[in-house]
Amino acid sequence: EVQLVESGGGLVQAGGSLRLSCAASGFTFDDYAIGWFRQAPGKEREGGSWISSSDGSTYYADSVKGRVTISSDNAKNTVYLQMNSLKPEDTAVYYCAAGPIVCDSAAWYDYWGQGTPVTVSS
Repeated sequence: EVQLVESGGGLVQAGGSLRLSCAASGFTFDDYAIGWFRQAPGKEREGGSWISSSDGSTYYADSVKGRVTISSDNAKNTVYLQMNSLKPEDTAVYYCAAGPIVCDSAAWYDYWGQGTPVTVSS
């Protein structure tokens, strides 16, 4: 059974940091790209960060570039998202997803976690 389980979300003040984790199981981790997406209330889901598990290449959306770092521990089949200098507009449910290629479109991702909520207070 394929599973992606996010953790690490919570309430943080503006300017603070959080590290999200995405633990994957049930598929060959090295064959997939992992992306972090988020969905704020009343808004569409948007992508923020992506990593190729095979070669470690990373990609970031302009909205988060310079404030977040995506990394992967292939031995643990886990991807992390370190988020710094958080802003109230970063408030959203954060999802990790696995897909065959690195892509900023959610449509390319086959497997999704249940999401972890992040709330940034001003």
